Amino acid sequence: MTTDRLTRLIALMNAASLDAVALNPSPSLVYLTGLHFHLSERPTTLIIAPPHPPLLILPELEAEKARQSKIPLTLIPFGDNPADWEKSFQEAAQICRLQGKVIGVEPTRFRFLEWQFINSSARDVRLVSAEPALSVLRLRKDEQELAAMRRAVLIAEQAFEQTLPLIKAGITERELAAELTVALLRCGSAPELPFSPIVAFAANSANPHAVPGDTPLKPGELVLFDWGAAYEDYFSDITRTLALGEPDEELRQIYKVVLQANQQGRLAGKPGLPAGAIDRAARQVIEQAGYGTYFIHRTGHGLGMESHEPPYLYAENPLSLENGMVYTVEPGIYLQGKGGVRIEDDMVVTPDGCESLTTLPRELLIL
Repeated sequence: MTTDRLTRLIALMNAASLDAVALNPSPSLVYLTGLHFHLSERPTTLIIAPPHPPLLILPELEAEKARQSKIPLTLIPFGDNPADWEKSFQEAAQICRLQGKVIGVEPTRFRFLEWQFINSSARDVRLVSAEPALSVLRLRKDEQELAAMRRAVLIAEQAFEQTLPLIKAGITERELAAELTVALLRCGSAPELPFSPIVAFAANSANPHAVPGDTPLKPGELVLFDWGAAYEDYFSDITRTLALGEPDEELRQIYKVVLQANQQGRLAGKPGLPAGAIDRAARQVIEQAGYGTYFIHRTGHGLGMESHEPPYLYAENPLSLENGMVYTVEPGIYLQGKGGVRIEDDMVVTPDGCESLTTLPRELLIL
């Protein structure tokens, strides 16, 4: 399986005119090798430069872990003296014959530290973005990946259901977020969650990336949850909005509009459709209801080993959806100073349409 992934990457590298790819600890490195490393002050760099076998520069304390790689690796370990680290990169550059080569890196992951070591170890190298190759590599999920994502969804949904009875007047956002985090771990999520759960009350729910605070919940206020679980390196990402007691009429109205937009977005996906069409389908509902200026983000994003990855669902994105792509549908309306509503589901493209991985009810829940 993982060897097949390496073969696909090499083909994508050739198509993108990349002589080599250099990866820091990242989901891409895990995807190819099955190895997890922390990004730390000690450099860990995987270099893929065909026809040479993949080579991993790493601290010697990680060497035993690296021997569990799912693909054959040449290891170049180093000790804790930083003066010796450059020597490891020089050895790697010589083995892979990097001089004068075009090396692709992940622009949001690769650091100046590793760039310095590579640049000083091989003359005339040119570091460029490897996105044309790497963005395609993980786009389509296979059955094993989808099984992990289904489990991540199930864990997240079970944790949410266990947290619901704790919602009452006087509890704070921070307290509810803590309870949800504990429930996620108890239900089987890996400790490293996709992101810290968002719990937002009342006016704070109009901030799409709200930070839970210490404001107590009051009757009539909206409660927005945005959370996910991790299972075998794959994530879920769900949002539900509910109310403690009866919300006012305008909040009820925006909930109905967002619910309809979510439904249209979920129904729109199918192979061959531009990713932007899903955004347009959901956004049209909100615009026609007169709330277009209050929908302030894209309709969704890809999901997998990262909580945000391709495909991105913004109106102008021409990328064609394909069987196995996974993305979120999460329209929202945000009324500053009053409250916001977002409903988010995880979708997978199927051969003849799409399927929702998430199963939680979407209708407004009033506690």
